[in-house]
Amino acid sequence: MQRTEFLKINRMLTRRHIRIKVMQSLYSFFSSGESDVISSRQVMLKNFDSVVDLKYSILSLIVEIINYAVFYYEDSKKKYLPTDEDLNPNTRLIDNQTIRQLLANFKLNQKIENSSKIWLNNDHDIVRKIFSNIVKSDLYKNYLNDKDLSKCIDKKFITDIMNEIVLNDKLVHHILEEQNIHWIDDLPFVASDIFGEIKDDSVIPSFKTFRHSSDKKFALDIFSNVIKHNNEYEKIIIEFANNWELDRIAKMDQIFLKMAFAEILTISELPLKVSLNEYIEISKYYSTSKSRLFVNGLLDNFVKTYTRNGIIVKN
Repeated sequence: MQRTEFLKINRMLTRRHIRIKVMQSLYSFFSSGESDVISSRQVMLKNFDSVVDLKYSILSLIVEIINYAVFYYEDSKKKYLPTDEDLNPNTRLIDNQTIRQLLANFKLNQKIENSSKIWLNNDHDIVRKIFSNIVKSDLYKNYLNDKDLSKCIDKKFITDIMNEIVLNDKLVHHILEEQNIHWIDDLPFVASDIFGEIKDDSVIPSFKTFRHSSDKKFALDIFSNVIKHNNEYEKIIIEFANNWELDRIAKMDQIFLKMAFAEILTISELPLKVSLNEYIEISKYYSTSKSRLFVNGLLDNFVKTYTRNGIIVKN
């Protein structure tokens, strides 16, 4: 799996992330042949709630790694012939100021307690393996030798080991995917949210799924509109598809286009350029290179034609 640069992505549940979650829910709706829209809306909202669960799971993994580090340092002292390093370990990892702040957050630790089970109750020995990878890394060795004891360095180390080691571990991805098939897609957004809180000195999770009520409304409006106007949007796709039959177009690409139509035609407060740019960016991850050109070209033709005909009136 290609290494993900989590630090380059914005905070959790941005409008882009919301669009992706809606797209996942619409794909499930149309693939299953479901007809109960109200029930499907509730399922989608539960999928949004699962993003918060993922955040707790990641934070619980950090806590379990530190718990294992404490055990490891103490257990090493009990060796039959302990070395000086065993008897006097460098405990900068467990004394890290960001880690101590995390462990001291009683409300947070209550929330993440149940999430620890996914890391402890499996056959992968994942916590020990990740700790071992951290200890062997140059990041860890350089951190222990760094004379700068500032909190800034502590923050950087935690984000670096998460970015370089913890959140790019294949076993971590496997365990997360076993819990929820969408968590790998959500992981970069959640990681970025955690990194942002570390940077802001507030390692306290946002307990609300949506930051604003308007975000929830946006998600529900797009979801419902695509279902309600599905046949109409399919006709638009066919109109601009340049002789491509609908069944030749991937289902995800169709959903992607229908969402763009819904947003551009019905959500007046969003600038046209914003909507177009967002869907173009999302297509980079969810369309093949060939279909991405097709989808973006169709969207561009649709916007130009509907603007010229006075159907799209916003800038």
